[in-house]
Amino acid sequence: MTLWRKILLFITVCLLSAATVPAQVPGFYQKKTEQKKTELPVIISNNLILVLVSINNGPPVNFLLDTGVKTNILFSKTFGDYIGLKYTRKLDLVGADGNSVLTASVSPNNYMDLGFLEGIHQTILVLDQDFMELERVIGLPVHGVLGFEFFKYNPVKIDYDQQMLTFYKPETLPRKPFGYKKYPIKIENSKPYIMTKVKQTNNQELNAKLLIDTGANHGLLLNMETTPEIKLPEAHIESELGRSLGGDLFGFVARTRLLQIGGIRFSDVLTSFPEETEFSYVIKESGRQGSVGSEILGRMTLIFDYTRDRMYMKKGSTYASPFEFDMSGITPRIEIGDEKIIYASQVRENSPAALAGLEEKDEFVKINKIPMDFWELPELIKLLRSEEGKEIFLEVRRFKDASRTDFELKEIKFKLKRQI
Repeated sequence: MTLWRKILLFITVCLLSAATVPAQVPGFYQKKTEQKKTELPVIISNNLILVLVSINNGPPVNFLLDTGVKTNILFSKTFGDYIGLKYTRKLDLVGADGNSVLTASVSPNNYMDLGFLEGIHQTILVLDQDFMELERVIGLPVHGVLGFEFFKYNPVKIDYDQQMLTFYKPETLPRKPFGYKKYPIKIENSKPYIMTKVKQTNNQELNAKLLIDTGANHGLLLNMETTPEIKLPEAHIESELGRSLGGDLFGFVARTRLLQIGGIRFSDVLTSFPEETEFSYVIKESGRQGSVGSEILGRMTLIFDYTRDRMYMKKGSTYASPFEFDMSGITPRIEIGDEKIIYASQVRENSPAALAGLEEKDEFVKINKIPMDFWELPELIKLLRSEEGKEIFLEVRRFKDASRTDFELKEIKFKLKRQI
């Protein structure tokens, strides 16, 4: 065989191999490859996006779609063992509270089935200690997280109003989708960032680099340790900011006068100011000043286009709704078990509920005379943020000791009052 023919044969083999590479490259793809786009119904709870995922033909479970994480995560080692995941090594992860260290097992080369979409050769981090706490917060079971892998090759539209994802072939997304505004984003360490303008209550303006975090249920979050320009407003309250891997997040809640993302403006925005932790250097090294979460993102329709470093935004039906914080002082949670039990995880000091006599661990029996069988946690959270002056009637079960065998029923009445 001549040298030229050898070169020609080599080129031909390379071209044939290249034609088959996309199906082998780890990522998420449409099953019907001839389609320009695929629509996928999702569940939206407290502006968090849940998709049904089957791993290696196992039973379908809820996964949170989260732009704020790099790698797919499974919260339950018990479930991972049940579906027969194979593990190759272990990793240490820093918890969201900045103090806890979590261990995870690495499971490579998994198949993830989302109905019309599929994840090929997917690596999953499986937490060695089962973490199902998100169910307590949003009222639905959440078994894991889909991160960067879901977005990295294909544009993805999130329509919060219609509870629908649209997964595009890259070449089929219009360069200027009708009704949307285009904004540059930057993908760093597999996470999307956007430049914004923040006007604080003291009228000081800040050019802020923010992480776009669909998996966080806050609106705006500002990390005070990243720059002295970020000032905690005088009008603020101390509060638990949320529950995530590794523990509860604590800090302060206040308001920011204005958040501007390109031409889209949000006024009087509820803003979280978390406490600094020993691992805050990770945030500082990223160069960001905070993050924009689902309380803001859920007011729009979004299209993420990672491959072109851009995203598109369009105002949704709730865009103009005021940002309201809990007006009762209650942090409600679900107790995971055979029965649906919603209880007061925390009762903020000097809040309307506390002054009326509600105590931590009180279990709700009725709310506004409606039995708890008819309440879902998102509906309760919405009620407690609804309207200043609204009367709330609670019937609660208060246990007398840790055995939870003896209790008394209490009736508690108060009016919602805006705290911040």
